[in-house]
Amino acid sequence: MKCFYAPETEAHDPKFRLTHGKLQKNAERPERAKLLLQALEAVGLSTEFPISAPYSAMEAVHTKRFLTWLETAWDIWQTLPDAGSEVVPNINPDRSIATYPASPIARAGWHMGDTSAPVGQHSWTASRRAVDCAYAAAEAILAGEKSAYALCRPPGHHSSAEIAAGHCLMNVAAVAAAHLGKQLGNVAVLDIDVHHGNGTQSIFYNRSDVLTVSVHAETDEYYPFYTGYSHESGSGDGQGYNLNLPLPRTTTDDAWIAAIQTGLTRIDEHKPAALVLSLGLDAHENDPLLGMKVSFDGFEQAGKLIAQAGYPTVIIQEGGYLSPDLSTSLTHFMTGYLSGLDQIGEPQ
Repeated sequence: MKCFYAPETEAHDPKFRLTHGKLQKNAERPERAKLLLQALEAVGLSTEFPISAPYSAMEAVHTKRFLTWLETAWDIWQTLPDAGSEVVPNINPDRSIATYPASPIARAGWHMGDTSAPVGQHSWTASRRAVDCAYAAAEAILAGEKSAYALCRPPGHHSSAEIAAGHCLMNVAAVAAAHLGKQLGNVAVLDIDVHHGNGTQSIFYNRSDVLTVSVHAETDEYYPFYTGYSHESGSGDGQGYNLNLPLPRTTTDDAWIAAIQTGLTRIDEHKPAALVLSLGLDAHENDPLLGMKVSFDGFEQAGKLIAQAGYPTVIIQEGGYLSPDLSTSLTHFMTGYLSGLDQIGEPQ
């Protein structure tokens, strides 16, 4: 399996986070990548540097003004009187009546859905290189590889066409899906992060060529709160091409695996030429965000099940936060995935 990682992403080191009215350390730290790299090494996988993705790959899923803002936001922010070291919004618009503003403060509120994805000096470079990892993994599939893994940070599945949120800046999974779809036709996205993939859902909600499936914790009292409900099934041409499978936060292995199987059954009906897996590891019982209670064995079962589905697959790293078990969760998932490939006779 080809694996891609760009060390430049380590320069993205967000500090600000607001939780329950208190300032906290941001959970999406560079140490995550070091732990994930250790996990890959434990199963005999090594990484390579990604090629540079064309700008058009980002424009396929994000608006031009969002990309321009993300690239320039920090520099412009520093021109404000007594500016902080990161771009953090303090106002958000009522979009039903809003006009796109000129003010840097107002544009931060326009393009940032919450305070958990602050933009620092190196955030554009890091996010750009995360896109490169996802694009390189998609290119590997187009070149004939059966599986490829992109260790992306910042992650992406909470970012929509022009709003960054939830530790995410650019939607790297959507970039991979759009690139694969342009070349192959129908594709599917399976998101097993503990949080609903609301950004990915939003980007493809009106399309029938990209089926989006998300298995996640119920969102009535859990991020992202406003989306992720089972009645959200797509609109227009995309009606019936979005499937949400919310589960209680008490969910353990059996129910989680059953939901993934339900998602794969729907994906089989779509007959995609390739699959993009948004791999979050934060459903683990010891993840600090306390979303579900999945064990290491559950991750191994999930890896095996998804591999046995038999699709050319781009695996995009999404969530999974700092705990001693982060490496072990990825090790178990990859162990199961590689075992599943063995059983169907696919090269690793």
